[in-house]
Amino acid sequence: MGNIVSECCQCLSKRLASIYMKLPQIKEERETIAKNFEKKWNFSHRLGALNGKHVVIKAPWSSGLLYHKYKGTFSMVLLALADADLKLIAIDVGAYGRNSDGGIFSNSNLGKGITANTLQFPVSGVLQGAEYLGPMPYVMVADEAFPCRHI
Repeated sequence: MGNIVSECCQCLSKRLASIYMKLPQIKEERETIAKNFEKKWNFSHRLGALNGKHVVIKAPWSSGLLYHKYKGTFSMVLLALADADLKLIAIDVGAYGRNSDGGIFSNSNLGKGITANTLQFPVSGVLQGAEYLGPMPYVMVADEAFPCRHI
């Protein structure tokens, strides 16, 4: 019974993610996301908004402190990346509540893909109206819990 939330989320992710939550596979799809952010939110070169959410749970039997969060509760973490239309395009479900959002991100498939440079981010380009800055990289925005890195 203690693993039902994790098992349910993993099953939903496995069955539905490729249909409703497809991480863009080619550079042009990522460029489209960036153009939508610029058009809708006036933020150039943005590839997504990233955040983690601690879902409070009852501690699974014999889990010790794995799910124990520093705030005194037990939780499981949902990490999500959204596009300009607030649609999820990547998630990571089931990380232990004791882990930080940044640590969970680093160990997720998305984080590993960014670190290994296998996600084919668009090449840095000049921002319209700010050509004097030179080429600027594409970014994902997140809060201070996530590391700031340049790939």
